[in-house]
Amino acid sequence: MHSPEQLPELVRGVGMTSQRTRDRMVARLAEKGIRDPRVLTTMAAEPRHLFLDEALSHRAYEDTSLPIGHGQTLSQPWMVARMTELVLEAAPNRVLEIGTGSGYQTLILARLVPELWSIERINALHRRATERLRLLEARAASLRLADGGHGWPEAAPFDVILLTACAGELPAPLLAQLADGGVLITPLADARGEQWLTRVRRQGDTFEQQRLESVRFVPLLEGVIR
Repeated sequence: MHSPEQLPELVRGVGMTSQRTRDRMVARLAEKGIRDPRVLTTMAAEPRHLFLDEALSHRAYEDTSLPIGHGQTLSQPWMVARMTELVLEAAPNRVLEIGTGSGYQTLILARLVPELWSIERINALHRRATERLRLLEARAASLRLADGGHGWPEAAPFDVILLTACAGELPAPLLAQLADGGVLITPLADARGEQWLTRVRRQGDTFEQQRLESVRFVPLLEGVIR
């Protein structure tokens, strides 16, 4: 991992990781329908390339998902932007992210919401994300190594819960940790195995689902890998 002294130069990037490349990525996001200026400004400023192995960093600003090891991926920029927009639509104070992964989505959220909790089940990813986010001073984010399906009960209730892996059904512990009026945003598989980005809004003991668009995510799995 890089030292704090190296960080300013690494954040700026060069060539395929430069600010010009980042700006082109953001222009493509706007062309594809991302409208929230907070999302576009934040994604233009933050170094996605630092959340990938160096061998893949030159592809960081392509609109594609990329491997981060352990069978996991860094979502394509459009999906990060879309899910961030959905989070911000709820005007949340307290957000729970299930699936820290590389930490990039976590960083974007941490720049835009007052309080963020993020859970990762794979220790190697958790440790790398913790170091990256510490170096980038993402102070709004609290991180935990745990089974995300159980949520973070002592920090509940949350205004928004965001899942970055596909659930076969809505995890009951997460629904219970939603504040009244809060929303859960998740890829959700239907009976045929097709995945849909889904927004679930809590109204008392009722949970209203809204299917948004077709997506493809890695599955939400149980347990912790140390």
